[in-house]
Amino acid sequence: MFDKSVLKMKNASPYNAVITREQFLFYEMRTTAKLFCEGLSDIEIIERIERENLFQYPTEKSLNRMAITCLKRLKSMNNESLVHALATQPSDVSKQICLYAMMKQYRLIWDFMINVIGDKYRSLDNTFSKMDLNSFFFNLQEQDEWVSTWSESTIKKIKQVITKILVENGYLDDTKSNQLNPVFLNPILENAIRLNNDDTALTAFNCFD
Repeated sequence: MFDKSVLKMKNASPYNAVITREQFLFYEMRTTAKLFCEGLSDIEIIERIERENLFQYPTEKSLNRMAITCLKRLKSMNNESLVHALATQPSDVSKQICLYAMMKQYRLIWDFMINVIGDKYRSLDNTFSKMDLNSFFFNLQEQDEWVSTWSESTIKKIKQVITKILVENGYLDDTKSNQLNPVFLNPILENAIRLNNDDTALTAFNCFD
């Protein structure tokens, strides 16, 4: 149970650690997007996922929680054409859209992708190491009281999730890679990002036009 001071810090912070359980969820996001494109309501989507166990999870509770998470991410993009693209485009395009959805939903991912990955592309620095993750979280803990209360195990797990996201999207070849690959932003996502006035996010996808 949080005391009032800790709860105040938590409520004041734009950051949270939920990605330790709400990870990249590509399969789940694509499945949810397809149901959305069928014209189902949020409740109908959740019920269908639970009834048919579309995520292939062991418990109904986890199905419900992740279905709600996926719907929130889809809506965070504020663009139905992106939801349709996520459901229908090749996996590399859909994964980029999933990453953008994560950036929109989680300030932690937004800041990391722009302030670390985007800055590396801007400065033509193709190196990547644990030091980059360590520096990011050190600065975050210095700046945000709530993040400063997170345990080492929580931060370690978040670092693992972020690294897996980078691998999933082709930024890294594997979790041990120390070389940042060039990525190419799909025009579908680029146009949507610009329409959303999220031009700052373009740097995370190696786009500086």
